[in-house]
Amino acid sequence: MKTLFLPILAIGALAGAAQAAPPVRVAAKVAVEGAWCRAAPKGAPAGGCYLTLTAVAADQLVSVETPAAARAEIHTMSMDGGVMRMRKLSEGLALPAGQAVALKPGAEHLMVIGPKIDLVAGASVPLTLRFKFAPPVAINVPVKAVGGK
Repeated sequence: MKTLFLPILAIGALAGAAQAAPPVRVAAKVAVEGAWCRAAPKGAPAGGCYLTLTAVAADQLVSVETPAAARAEIHTMSMDGGVMRMRKLSEGLALPAGQAVALKPGAEHLMVIGPKIDLVAGASVPLTLRFKFAPPVAINVPVKAVGGK
């Protein structure tokens, strides 16, 4: 009887441990679509890149990195007293769950500052997007002529 009781007790203990385990957390993911960078005149101090992000779960784009420029930042543009102003989004950009967030000309966008390459049509800019929860996304973004088409 003792030999039968111990295995049953062990199975019961394992089942209890499995029920007490914390729920498995699925890694958040962000889809990136339609990425492109605008061509800029040779020697331009900066260039803009645009894309659409859709997060499966609420997340935040917190930074962007590139080896093709001195640095990259998340920016927004707004009208202030009839003057278009651009500023860095220090806190990043909120990505509501399931909603496409378009980074586009005249609105939120990515800036590559101090480009180390010529931002000419046909070139590409490697970007790594970093999120608060989702794993980083590395993409190669094509440079397109003004108009982005």
